[in-house]
Amino acid sequence: MMGKLSIEELAVFCKRKGFVYPNSEIYGGMAGFFDYGHLGVELKNSIKQEWWKSHVHQRSDVVGIDGSIITNPKVWQASGHVANFADIMAECGKCGNSVRADHIVEDKAKVSTTGLYAPDLQKLIYKHKVKCLRCGSDEMKVTLPFNLMFKTTVGPSQKKEAEAYLRPETAQLIFADFRLVQENARMKLPFGIAQIGKAFRNEIAPRDFLFRCREFEQMELEYFVHPKKVGECPYASEFYGYELNILTSEMQQKQQPHRKMKVKEMLDRKLILPWHVYWLSFEHRWFISLGAKADNIRIRQHVQEEKSHYAADTWDLEFNFPFGWKELEGVANRSDYDLQQHIKASGKDLSYFDEESKSKIVPHVVAEPSLGVDRAFLVFLFDAYEYDSKRENIVLHLHPKLAPIKVAVFPLLSNKDELVAAAKKIYGELRQNFSCFYDESGAIGRRYYRMDEAGTPYCITVDFDSLKNHDVTIRERDTTKQARVKISDLPHIVWQLLSGMIGFDKL
Repeated sequence: MMGKLSIEELAVFCKRKGFVYPNSEIYGGMAGFFDYGHLGVELKNSIKQEWWKSHVHQRSDVVGIDGSIITNPKVWQASGHVANFADIMAECGKCGNSVRADHIVEDKAKVSTTGLYAPDLQKLIYKHKVKCLRCGSDEMKVTLPFNLMFKTTVGPSQKKEAEAYLRPETAQLIFADFRLVQENARMKLPFGIAQIGKAFRNEIAPRDFLFRCREFEQMELEYFVHPKKVGECPYASEFYGYELNILTSEMQQKQQPHRKMKVKEMLDRKLILPWHVYWLSFEHRWFISLGAKADNIRIRQHVQEEKSHYAADTWDLEFNFPFGWKELEGVANRSDYDLQQHIKASGKDLSYFDEESKSKIVPHVVAEPSLGVDRAFLVFLFDAYEYDSKRENIVLHLHPKLAPIKVAVFPLLSNKDELVAAAKKIYGELRQNFSCFYDESGAIGRRYYRMDEAGTPYCITVDFDSLKNHDVTIRERDTTKQARVKISDLPHIVWQLLSGMIGFDKL
C-alpha cells in the first residue's frame, strides 16, 4: 500500500480513467466546473440511486420531489439567502486576485477562523503577514461580503424585476411545496420530503477538485415533526448500540480530539437530541454499508459562532480527506424557521392540520440530512483506492452496488472466432440486466488490470473448456479468486453476487 492519496493525485487518476474531466478543457477550462466521464457518470448515478432507494423507496415516511432550478426570487428573499448567503473576500491591491479571506488565513496562518468577521480576518492577515497567492504581494485587503448566488434574467427584459437566481440549495423548494406535497401524498407527521438535484454557488475560490465547486449536486431531505414532539424519536433505539466518532462543541472548546461513543451513551449524557443522532447514525450507516471506512468518518457539532442563521443546532458528518477533516454532510435542526419565513413572505397557509389536537400547527424540521453527491463520490473513491504491490496495479475496491461496470466479459484469445462469438453472446445476454463491458484487446492479465482500475467486481472469461463444458471462469476483483460456473446460471449468479445474496466463496 502506498502513502495516502492526495486530492491532486485522485484528480489525475479520475481524468486518466474517465471518471471526471475538467470542464471545457480544450478552451482552457473553467474553475469550479467538472464533467463526469463514462465511468464517473455511472458511479454518480449509482450513488444517487442507492441514496434514493434507502431514503425514499425503503421508507414509508418519506416521499420525493424534483423542484425547479430557477424559481421566484422571493423564495430566496424569504429564506434569508439574499441577505445572508455570502463569504468574506480578500483582494490583492496589486494584482487584483480575489480569494476567500477565511481560507487564505487558515491555510497560511494555520489558525481557526470560525465565527470571525471582516475586521478580525484583516487583523490576522496583517499579523501573520499573509501574502497574495498569485503575485506574492503583502497588500491583501478584506472587502465586503460577496453573495454566492448566481444571477440570471428571465425573459427578454434586462430590467431589475427580471432578475432571478440559480438555486444555491435544493431545500427551499421543499418548503415552498410543503403543503401541496403533504396533502397530495397524504403524509402524517413525522415525515420527510427528499430531493436530488443541481445547486449553484459562485464560490470565490473553488478548490480541492470536486470538494468545492460552483456547480454541484445535492441529495437532501427535510424531516418534519410535531413541534411538541421534537424530543421524541421512536426510531432512536434502532441505533442504541451503534458507535460513532463524536466531537461536541464543548470538546472543541477544550481542544479535545474526537472519541468513539455509542448512541445510547450520547443520549444518556444529553449530548445530542434523539432525532439528530438518529439521522446522523442513519447517514453514517449508509456510507459504511457502501464501502466507506468508519475510522475516516466522525460527527462534529457546530460551535455557536459557525451556526447558520436558520439553525437551532447543526452536526456534520466529516470525512478525513487528505487536506483534513472536512464536512461531508450537514444535518441541521432548522426548527420551523423556513416554513414560518415563507408563511410571512407569501401570506399563504403552510400549516399542518393535526388530527389529534384538531388544530393547525407549523411542523419543525428536526433534521436536514444534506449531502453533496460530488463529495460522496470523493469519499467512495478515496476509501476504495489501493495500489496493490503484489499485482503492481491500482485496484478500486468499490462496492458492487456502486461499481460503474458490474461485470466484464472476455474471450481468452481474440484471434479465435469461436471464443469471440461465445463471449459476445454471453455479453449480449448479461447487458440486458447489468452494466457490462466487453474487451478482447491485449493479454488477459492486462484486461484484468484495466477492470481492477475501473472498480469492476467480476470478470468472466470464455476459454476452450467453455465450448465443451458450457461453463466459464468468473474472477473476483478483491481477492483475484476464480471459480467455474455454468453459462446457464450466469445471470442468476451475477445478480446474487451483486446484491450480496451470496459471497464469492459460496460459488
